Amino acid sequence: MLSKLEITRNWLPRYTGMPLDKFGEYILLTNFHTYVQQFASQFNCEIHGEDHAMQAATNDAGLTIINFGMGSSQAATIMDLLSAVAPKGVLFLGKCGGLKKSTEIGHFILPIAAIRGEGTSNDYFPPEVPALPSFKLHKFVSDKILEHGVGYRTGVVYTTNRRVWEYDEEFHQKLHDMTCIGIDMETATLFIVGHANEISRGALLLVSDVPVTPDGVKTEEFDKKVTADWVGLHLRIGIEAMTDLGQKGENIKHFRY
Repeated sequence: MLSKLEITRNWLPRYTGMPLDKFGEYILLTNFHTYVQQFASQFNCEIHGEDHAMQAATNDAGLTIINFGMGSSQAATIMDLLSAVAPKGVLFLGKCGGLKKSTEIGHFILPIAAIRGEGTSNDYFPPEVPALPSFKLHKFVSDKILEHGVGYRTGVVYTTNRRVWEYDEEFHQKLHDMTCIGIDMETATLFIVGHANEISRGALLLVSDVPVTPDGVKTEEFDKKVTADWVGLHLRIGIEAMTDLGQKGENIKHFRY
């Protein structure tokens, strides 16, 4: 296997347990097996890869969901592997920490950009290249959020490789100085590696904790409540947005340099 395509066409089924011909043209990405289970239950479809690093399922409409795990290295891996099937659109349904004291649990963030604090994306483009979503894809997501009668916020999110930082006041100040609206571990990487592979991409983030407040740090009990209250709507918006994009959306063109 000497070409990137040969490698990714071999490795995508290897990581997910799903044959290449089972992948749809539109993809939902998540960090949580719960999303895949709910998707499979809703559409009565098979979950592949239960004994693999990633799990995936595809419904009859050709929409695929993949749980790729957590962190920027995993985000880069899945966006590279998806080049094997050249999807027409990828939407990340992630959770993030809210960095504004006015941010409430359950708010949605549709990021206009992400700051590349993770380092992984530096292997793809120089640091000066911004991590951006595809505007047309986000337009479909925005419309679906509003159809459900809920609001959302836009802004810049910070992507980091650090998982345990909530105690670090110096890091808090850094985030404050950058005027970020949220923090996560995947969005910037997904945007950059999607750009590198000419894949249309977006992210709809669910605020699952507010770590800049003393009682806002995520706990296991707190996360279970967020999942019970908000994950169903999060997933539903993603499914409807990507289904509509597949049925009504025009192709999103990529410029080559």
